[in-house]
Amino acid sequence: MLGAGSWGTALAIALAPRFEQVHLWARDAGQANALAKQRENTRYLAGFPLPRPIEISHDLKYAIEGADIVLSVVPSRYLREVINRAAEFIGGHTPVVSATKGIEEVSLRRMSQLIAETLPCPSPLAVLSGPTFAREIAAGEPAAIVIAASELAVAEQIQRAFSTPALRFYTSQDVVGVEIGAALKNVIALGAGICSGLGLGSNSVAALVTRGLAEITRLAVVLGGKERTLSGLAGLGDLVLTATGNLSRNRAVGLQLGQGRELPEILAQTPMVAEGVSTCRAAYQLSLRHNVSLPIIAKMHEVLYENKDPRLAIRELMERPLTSE
Repeated sequence: MLGAGSWGTALAIALAPRFEQVHLWARDAGQANALAKQRENTRYLAGFPLPRPIEISHDLKYAIEGADIVLSVVPSRYLREVINRAAEFIGGHTPVVSATKGIEEVSLRRMSQLIAETLPCPSPLAVLSGPTFAREIAAGEPAAIVIAASELAVAEQIQRAFSTPALRFYTSQDVVGVEIGAALKNVIALGAGICSGLGLGSNSVAALVTRGLAEITRLAVVLGGKERTLSGLAGLGDLVLTATGNLSRNRAVGLQLGQGRELPEILAQTPMVAEGVSTCRAAYQLSLRHNVSLPIIAKMHEVLYENKDPRLAIRELMERPLTSE
């Protein structure tokens, strides 16, 4: 398990009963030592003791060499660096599962693309996504998740390995659709948070989420994804959760933007990564590259990177030329 943030820790806790050992790798040596001593991730997921099968390490070789499955939960901005360092320890037939939700800013690569081009051997690749909050997963609350791989046999292998009484996995072969849905829902959640921060009601949030789903679907289809994927768990399900749930860090960032706080100040006081901030810039660049209309994401880009007033951004969205749905 690569990545000991809230999501990586929650998955390690949830999957611990399925394996004799779960090696949880922390990028920061100090955090690894604290986790090993306290047996709890007090920084990112306080209140959930680490079960006995979980071993914590800062040593990449120890953490992943000989692993049956490598699960990557590294934030998108660190993923290339970590996979570069880990590549020599990952066997050519070892499945690598990405649970990172984002797009690399410079290359505009999806996470599975980044992993595939970084590993020297063509390992079986899969992606994991769905409507999940880390704290609820760690608490053992029921959840449904999608595991997608271009080869169905790989998805089914991970499905069998990871399924628990509380985690129900559905297989898919639409890697593109699952990854784009996972990444862009964070950007729409920023917008939903802004609506709430401005004091707007449920009507506004519902409209933004619905039209946001249409934008996510447009881009996913242009990139090779399937429209039906975005109406399922990895699209609509994850979007609704992230845009409306109180545990959503992306919604929380948008909420504070709507209340008038500046983005650098918000991020400086946010210990966990809000992937939607960097994903917004990447998604906007993808829309330009592929000539896809993403008006909500374009306005979020103006708010985040061009100092657009959030209230004005929402007003301009409403004043766009009238059209059919």
